[in-house]
Amino acid sequence: MAAALNWYRNDLRELSFLLLEQFKLAELTGQPPYEAWGPEEAKSILQETYRFCREVLGPLNASADRTGCRLENGRVRTPAGFPDAWKQLYENGFKSLGVSPEHGGQGAPVMLTVLSEEMLSGANPAFAMYPGLAFGAAELIRECATAEQVKRYVERMFNGTWGGTMCLTEPHAGTDVGAAKSTATRQPDGTYKLKGTKIYISGGDHDLAENIIHLVLARVEGAPPGTKGLSLFIVPRNRVHADGTLGDNNDVQVASIEHKMGINGSATCVLNFGEADGCVGELVGGAENAGMAQMFRMMNGARIAVGIQGLAAASSAYLNALEYAKDRKQGPHYTKWKDPTVPRVSILEHPDVRRMLLDMKAHVEGTRALVMKLARHVDFSRALRGKDDEKASYHHGQVELLTPLVKAFASDEGFRVCATALQVYGGAGYLKDHPVEQSVRDVKITSIYEGTNHVQAMDLVGRKLGQAGGQYFQAFLADVGAFVEAHRSHPVVGKAVATLASGQENLMSAAMGLFGWSQSGQLGVIGLNANRFLNMMARLAVGWLLLDGAVLADAAQEKLPEGDADRAFYEGKKQAALWFARNELPKVEAEAKLLLEQDASALDIPDAGFGAG
Repeated sequence: MAAALNWYRNDLRELSFLLLEQFKLAELTGQPPYEAWGPEEAKSILQETYRFCREVLGPLNASADRTGCRLENGRVRTPAGFPDAWKQLYENGFKSLGVSPEHGGQGAPVMLTVLSEEMLSGANPAFAMYPGLAFGAAELIRECATAEQVKRYVERMFNGTWGGTMCLTEPHAGTDVGAAKSTATRQPDGTYKLKGTKIYISGGDHDLAENIIHLVLARVEGAPPGTKGLSLFIVPRNRVHADGTLGDNNDVQVASIEHKMGINGSATCVLNFGEADGCVGELVGGAENAGMAQMFRMMNGARIAVGIQGLAAASSAYLNALEYAKDRKQGPHYTKWKDPTVPRVSILEHPDVRRMLLDMKAHVEGTRALVMKLARHVDFSRALRGKDDEKASYHHGQVELLTPLVKAFASDEGFRVCATALQVYGGAGYLKDHPVEQSVRDVKITSIYEGTNHVQAMDLVGRKLGQAGGQYFQAFLADVGAFVEAHRSHPVVGKAVATLASGQENLMSAAMGLFGWSQSGQLGVIGLNANRFLNMMARLAVGWLLLDGAVLADAAQEKLPEGDADRAFYEGKKQAALWFARNELPKVEAEAKLLLEQDASALDIPDAGFGAG
């Protein structure tokens, strides 16, 4: 049998630039809580993760897509190679990277872990979901549960012995989580009996870990209606005895595996809890009606992870398209397009292909910079907590503000970049002989799950802009403004910085428009424009960070001798930033004008006016 192909690509030079040059890991490491880390350790992790992705995860990606998961005797069987990859993943410490040493982990900075996670997800998004969900569920239990619950579950979930899920959605209640009908009945021993059905449960069952710990939202008898009456329960697939050994099935049954457009190697399950009236759960932290607040701790981390998933797909698709464009010869050079006798050139020489490639490069690198900016804020909020609480609060506020941007922009652009990469291939891209058609299918879910991107937009305009009296948003604008003032006369990017400044002003005008509508009760118009505002803000942030990278690249380039390989790398950083500033940043002003038009035609049209259906 022929060896499976690895299609995964990444650019370690780009990752190193972001980690060490632009976001300055060295300013953070060598001191608590990251005293064990430094640049050399970080580079070694990136190299080893990339090797693992190319040698182990990448070759399993296409085959897992074709075979998918199967249900046998009530249990899910994952694609061939997944169990061994799971074992290697944990044995080599790739998933303990961001885990606290208190729970057996390496305690690495978040700036490093997000780059590692990007590679794992990019190489095999379906596989990466299983350990990703286990990590998120363990984090929630660590933060919200009792000491006894933490001791019983967390370390086994962090080290891969047990998996984990989050169970929110029900057949009649999608985004409207508050309509959940799953019930929890108090038992004399302090546990609860659960009953209900959950759908779209990623990693709902699998053969990678010996047990799976489900986090289930349910309503205790007498609880208030809506989300305020939901409680969160720890529900193991197999019962866990006091000594940590496993018992029988906890009346958690896999009803079916969903048949999906993509990520076919990830088992998305319908789960029935308590069909035989024997499903027992523990209340997380012993607090009833606190389920949504607790679940949001996992959901926020999951939303960042989904943004990384969108970025990862886009990055690999772009680099595969670039490689194809270099090799594929078709047509003469555009300067001799009428001469049938000249040699055929690689499609990289064609202007429109170059335009598509630079568009993809700018969006991938800019989105990755946005993810890194958020990660840097997380790291500094942790490092400064208890030392400088005012600065720690600033960094925490920026994490809150940027999370919906990362989730929505990275997933929307991830899908668009993958589709553009397919276009570079032409007809070949539509074939399964090449990797990008799978990337298009796999990445589409990222704009839907963990809260659709409209949910992210409403979270931004309805909650995040007004948090702390608007201080977080004002601090973001001040950061952009400080960059503008420092570089508006820069010889290379000065004109682009002026465009950034215009975008900043227009974003503020749009925010004031949203505020005015909220004060006058025009909630429908806010809903019509929330996505537009999120994209404006994300585009401004990405443009800012690309230009920031370009300033650093220009300074570094000037110090290099002619012929140095890094000169081309730095030139690429500058040109990507200039392309984005010239082609994408002007959209902020255009979108602001459209937003302030207050077009309500989508609300005014009668239902029947949409047409017969």
